Amino acid sequence: MRWVKLQAAVQTFRDTVVQESKANLKNLKKSATGELYNSIQGIINESGDEMEVIFEMLDYGKFQDQGVDGKRVKHGSPFSYKQKAPPPSALDKWIVIRGLAPRDKKGRFMTRKQQQFALSRFIFNNGIKRSLFFTAPFEKAQKEAGKLFAIALTKDVSVYMEDVVRKSNRKRKK
Repeated sequence: MRWVKLQAAVQTFRDTVVQESKANLKNLKKSATGELYNSIQGIINESGDEMEVIFEMLDYGKFQDQGVDGKRVKHGSPFSYKQKAPPPSALDKWIVIRGLAPRDKKGRFMTRKQQQFALSRFIFNNGIKRSLFFTAPFEKAQKEAGKLFAIALTKDVSVYMEDVVRKSNRKRKK
């Protein structure tokens, strides 16, 4: 039996979660380079009569979504900085893209190394605020999916039963 309507419903679920997650990233300005945005995808695996949707994104996406508790400021995240700050060099590209040009106490522009270190310390102490750019659309779509899947499944079973009856009637006529 082919589950045409159910497959379409699962694809709609996947596409909705991916599109809304990407829109949230853009609206929250959480995608400076676009790499996280471009990495978000949903993969549907089918095996026999089973379907599974797997969502993938770059590893740091979970930290942007769920946030990270800092040493001083807590955000209710499952992740936290305990002893090590993020590596300053990892922040270089982000600093350049964001066009940050802070000044020191004397009014001089800070060097890139100073900016990296200062931002690293700031993130270590204050953490990363939760954005729920992925979690919110996923949970919303998941709530609606039950009804969507039930309707699709009902339509598929109805089509299947009509085919069975049609085939049965043809055999009787012969």
